[in-house]
Amino acid sequence: MRKLFLAVAVLTLLAVGTTPAWWVKGHETITEAACNNLPDEMPAFFRAAGKSLAHCAGDPDRWKNKEAAFLKSSISPEHFLDTEDLNGNAPPRNRWQAYQLMARLNRDPEKTGTLPYAIMEGYEKLMCAFYDYRNEPGNPAICMKAIVYAGNLAHFTTDASMPLHTTTNYDGIKLSDGKIKQKGIHGKIDGYPETNKFTPEEVCRGLQARAIDGDVFDYILKFLDESRTHVDECYRLDAAGAIARPTDESRKFIMDRCRAGAQFTMDIWYTAWLRSEKMPPHY
Repeated sequence: MRKLFLAVAVLTLLAVGTTPAWWVKGHETITEAACNNLPDEMPAFFRAAGKSLAHCAGDPDRWKNKEAAFLKSSISPEHFLDTEDLNGNAPPRNRWQAYQLMARLNRDPEKTGTLPYAIMEGYEKLMCAFYDYRNEPGNPAICMKAIVYAGNLAHFTTDASMPLHTTTNYDGIKLSDGKIKQKGIHGKIDGYPETNKFTPEEVCRGLQARAIDGDVFDYILKFLDESRTHVDECYRLDAAGAIARPTDESRKFIMDRCRAGAQFTMDIWYTAWLRSEKMPPHY
């Protein structure tokens, strides 16, 4: 029996250490929270779709299934951006220019990541779907695709609120002797909202959607920059044991990051709706 308990404990630690992004339930919670406080001017079908949006927010992790090797290899870099790898260069305006920059810097896009492009491209897919809805509101297929696009997009907007998705030190700090300090921190923070039973109601409390003023891609980059400022706090709280054994301070910190993710998601969705009104025809 003791051996069985030990085996279970080891497997649990391994699972925590390798889990990507917020755990799926964490993504669901933040996404549903973002839906809870949307303004009345957004379509009723969308405001009523909290549970469906939440489910679709888990898809980018489901696409990492080892039996879907092609899909897994293409989706894995979309969840993060190791900012330091760009050597102080701002992320270019599209992913192909980003690949060219990484090639010049001798960086592998699979290891550097492409998160801002996943967000921007998801935003534009949703904007196109909202344009279609404005022109054909009675078509249920359009409602369905808007929910799928928005839910998938929410995975990446909520990834952006997790500070360790913005740094090369995403799961520990490499020391001069080659050892990794605080290995496993990523999984512990990823699982915090789920293991500590965060609810959509508390995550969304007091939040209101805000229209993005100006360039959406710049807004995304500013959010990633702000998220990255919290990396040191992640490590400080973990070193103090406050992530593994939650304290009021660590709960507030992670809750604030979840609320930031919900706010960011709301703003992106809302702006996609507003700007869809002035889009030109697709063709």
